[in-house]
Amino acid sequence: MNIQNGKHRAEPPKAEGVTTRAQARRTKRSEAPGPSQEGDEIVSSAWEHAAARKGGNGKSRARCEGKDDQLLNPALDLFNDAVYDPKMVVIPVILSMQEILNNSGTNQLIDVYDNYNSAAERSLEDTFDAALYSDGLANGGKQLTGLATAVPIVTNTGTYGGIARSNVIWQTKTYDIHTLPAPLGPQATSTNIRAILNYVMTKQSRGKDYADLLIMSPEHYAAYDAATVAIQRQTNETSMGKLGFSALEYIGGGKRAEIVLDGGIGSNMPANTTFGINTDSFRVRYHPDRNFDKVFDGEGMMPIDKDAIAQFIGFMGEVTMTNPQFNWRLYDSNPAA
Repeated sequence: MNIQNGKHRAEPPKAEGVTTRAQARRTKRSEAPGPSQEGDEIVSSAWEHAAARKGGNGKSRARCEGKDDQLLNPALDLFNDAVYDPKMVVIPVILSMQEILNNSGTNQLIDVYDNYNSAAERSLEDTFDAALYSDGLANGGKQLTGLATAVPIVTNTGTYGGIARSNVIWQTKTYDIHTLPAPLGPQATSTNIRAILNYVMTKQSRGKDYADLLIMSPEHYAAYDAATVAIQRQTNETSMGKLGFSALEYIGGGKRAEIVLDGGIGSNMPANTTFGINTDSFRVRYHPDRNFDKVFDGEGMMPIDKDAIAQFIGFMGEVTMTNPQFNWRLYDSNPAA
């Protein structure tokens, strides 16, 4: 889930989501409010991004009416409010004037300041990538709350967004390939990976709500790639592919989804794992004034007691989810079996 570079700005996935299907829906809706002015919390409200649509029994049920029935109007509790505390991360860019002057003028080899900024942005991207797969506990809980907590292996313990995971409607789903019924298990291979995905996608969908982004580890991606001969392989070049990701397209179980590979040197993606993400409910929310931006205007600040320039590049935001039921994790607890 690497983020594309700009000269002084990287662009992580927008707060609105990263899928064309979700984008099409949102063109009809007005912009939802961002973080509060105080910046102390991101409140997921019923207005747009954050309410968990309630299911199950009780007051959330509609009522069938006959032509002579009285129209009842009890208060319906259709939303649970989830609250997410935004997280902040910065990386310093400190240059002494000696470094700047040593490489200036007509004999300049590189722009030291610009190259330091580029290196800082890449480092921030690495930190951001690690956070996207994290449990949010690093640095005393100041890290972004990533997929380890948002889509955990154990789905019915702890809290997320201030709501107890013991609440069934607030649980994601986990599928262990090793324990799937025959002939789906016990490992993901080129012969059964499509059947496994069809099984999971069918079970974890309702109408137009389903996981439309599949983030795969190298093991699952290789199995899916091998399962499709050249004439069947669907290479997606319309959205994620254009962002520089290695993207295929899954078509099956009456659903379509983009398949993205995450792996390689320094990858934080768990091995033998696929995350099914419903991008209409799973968002990376960020503050518009701190989206991989410089903290200080211009080139930075000069301390009064040092001959140097100090700058910081930072991000403020959080990973949020509005409806966990359509987000899932597929993994193999015993890939060697």
